[in-house]
Amino acid sequence: MDKSAIAKTVTQYMAAWNEPDDTARRTLLDQCWSDSGVYLDPNVSFAGRGALATKIGEVLASRPGARLEFMSGIDVHHHVGRFLWRLVRADGTFGDTSIDFGEVGPDGRLVKIVGLLRCSATARLNRLTP
Repeated sequence: MDKSAIAKTVTQYMAAWNEPDDTARRTLLDQCWSDSGVYLDPNVSFAGRGALATKIGEVLASRPGARLEFMSGIDVHHHVGRFLWRLVRADGTFGDTSIDFGEVGPDGRLVKIVGLLRCSATARLNRLTP
């Protein structure tokens, strides 16, 4: 599979995570996410484009003004991509980071993302506070 096509797919996927409009977000996901694509990170696991669109909407609602940004290029070999991202909060401070691995299917859309999150120090402290 063409490396630039995979990079475009991953870029669309990240754009979906930053898109506040549900219709526009679902349009992006139609282009980059398989109907039965699997999402897996330490906190959640689910399958399906609708489930991903819903989860992204929930996450966006829980942190208004925040966005995800790439911290690396998109490394590609065969049908797999790898990229690093971080959360930028509305006030400009940084939150969690993750290295994600994505598998692209024959139709050029993601069939699986596995995210290995690393929580920010603030998030870790908040979990310890009663």
